[in-house]
Amino acid sequence: MIKIIVGTNRPDSISKKIALQYQNILTSLDRQSEIIDLLELPDDFLFTALYECNGKNEAYNTIHNKVKEGEKYVFIVPEYNGSFPGILKAFIDGMNYPNSFRNKKCALVGISSGIGGGGIALSHLTDIFHYLGMHVLANKPKLAKIEENMSDHLLTNRFYIDLLHSQAAMLIDF
Repeated sequence: MIKIIVGTNRPDSISKKIALQYQNILTSLDRQSEIIDLLELPDDFLFTALYECNGKNEAYNTIHNKVKEGEKYVFIVPEYNGSFPGILKAFIDGMNYPNSFRNKKCALVGISSGIGGGGIALSHLTDIFHYLGMHVLANKPKLAKIEENMSDHLLTNRFYIDLLHSQAAMLIDF
């Protein structure tokens, strides 16, 4: 099963909307997937699940275990302040070490309100995943000016939709 990670904890996020659309693409390709939304992280996990508290927060452990079970992942990554959200970094930091991503595979999708499509955020996250030993698919769609390319909570830009379909097919074969 492919795990789709919503890379923000912002309520009603565009990232979640893209994750749902990506899940539909995987379903159309006969692949099961599960969305893991960082909005569901416990409010106190920074203080009760990291470092010396690793493994002690049951609510965090439930989400962590869902992630650990995966072999392939899709990260929907919004651009925040020129990189990716701190909540995603903190979530990764809370995972077991040696880490849960070693020798696994992932695809990254960047989202931004600006013209970059989250390219720098994807570069930063790629560096982290390489450090952790995860294999990152080279095809990384960068969905720029995202609000202008959506209607009724769905992507309307045909090129963006085609990019996601292409990436999903590549991830399946990866």
